[in-house]
Amino acid sequence: MTQVQNQPKPPFPQQHQHKPGLEQSLIPRPHYQGKHYQPAGKLQDKVALVTGGDSGIGRAVATLFAREGAHVAIVCLPQEQADADESRRAIESCGRRALVITGDITEPDFANASVNRTVQGLGKLDILVNNAAFQQHQDGLESLSDEQWDHTFKTDMYGYFRMAKAALPHLQPGACIINTGSVTGLNGSKKLLDYSATKGAIHAFTKSLSQNLIEKQIR
Repeated sequence: MTQVQNQPKPPFPQQHQHKPGLEQSLIPRPHYQGKHYQPAGKLQDKVALVTGGDSGIGRAVATLFAREGAHVAIVCLPQEQADADESRRAIESCGRRALVITGDITEPDFANASVNRTVQGLGKLDILVNNAAFQQHQDGLESLSDEQWDHTFKTDMYGYFRMAKAALPHLQPGACIINTGSVTGLNGSKKLLDYSATKGAIHAFTKSLSQNLIEKQIR
């Protein structure tokens, strides 16, 4: 028999935060623990690295990976430390080891540094989840600056490319790279021109990367 759960329903109160913002300040708080999910040990003793693992999709992935038995490193901006601490506690509450790595994924050297810290701290790397992204609405093309366009691509696309390249030497056959896409990369979004463009690029990058790495037996 299906159990009906009482969940928050819209409309929700209007709330605005300056970027990057904190999930802990949202009302209502997102549910990420998956309390009704039954883990099966699918990732027992695997090591995952999740960018943007401090909140949102990244936090949910990190938490559920831990529930499946993985040790998890998360990457976040220094301003997101408070959210990252909650993600760390969620991972550790599953009896798994957690590592928080702060820095800016748009910096060219940060990908190698974060991968190396993961391997040093958790012993290996089996799963890379590219998830960190930047999104800023603009009403029209004329209000989208070169600076925002560059920042979105350096976060959403360059970040995925650099993290995958940095992780590759540590990935063994059976490892996998997961890239978070978006329906905007398929259908577009009139106020998210730059973000939609990166997500379309990520879809193509992911399909191409799968072909490129198949002989290494990396998904």
